[in-house]
Amino acid sequence: MASTPARTGRRRLPAPALTALALTAVAAAGQLALQPVAAAAPASPAATVFTDGFENQTGTTPSGRWNTTVRDCSGTGTATVDSTKAHTGTKSVRVNGKTGYCNHAFVGTDLSGVSGGSLYVRFWINHSTPLPTMHVAFAAMQDANDGGRDLRMGGQNQALQWNRESDDATLPAQSPVGVSKSIPLPTNTWSCIEYGITGGNLTTWVNGRTVEGLIADGSPTQDVDQQWRSKGNWSPNLKNLRLGWESYADGDDTLWFDDVAVGTSQIGCS
Repeated sequence: MASTPARTGRRRLPAPALTALALTAVAAAGQLALQPVAAAAPASPAATVFTDGFENQTGTTPSGRWNTTVRDCSGTGTATVDSTKAHTGTKSVRVNGKTGYCNHAFVGTDLSGVSGGSLYVRFWINHSTPLPTMHVAFAAMQDANDGGRDLRMGGQNQALQWNRESDDATLPAQSPVGVSKSIPLPTNTWSCIEYGITGGNLTTWVNGRTVEGLIADGSPTQDVDQQWRSKGNWSPNLKNLRLGWESYADGDDTLWFDDVAVGTSQIGCS
């Protein structure tokens, strides 16, 4: 596939001094997120746009609703249908994520079937390497209301975060307090990630639990969504969903994605 030159822009450096206390809190929160909780009530069939466990894929190159198009440059990273690891069934998508901005590797699908003003996305993820200190992303969605720039989910300072490409705002803020309100992404196990976006509000669940640092609501909270709200009336119009890997400074990872679901109300992990 053809490559286009990488866009350049400011990349947020890690917080200058993440304290041992903050990192301990992040690790403790991560263990909490792994504990079983009651499953959310499943969405009604009319509210679920699609679910896909990749079982209908017949080759190693994702096909059907899925493509491997990247918006910027690509290199040695790959995204393929894999039969060595799966959350359910026998197949998943494996992403060999490589260090460096020009190694983007994703599977993507459009979100043209989503209507009604609310978007909920659920996927299961398994990866091999802890999130690094520098910024990485494993999910991205193009926002038509933000100049076509991406809303990205990934990690920084070893914990999960949201990042807005247009102004590099993060959720939570990358301060020791902010980072301590997020959690790491556990390795070598399947984790259920779900997020819901309604208007300008965003809620994130990991294994059925809300993550305090990954919530943007109508009341700006210091170290969480105060600087995220500084842009004003943020109300995204998301046109696609891409799962894979972007590394902006350092960080190889091998990731598997399975049991992807998109809907207009909360889907849950079951």
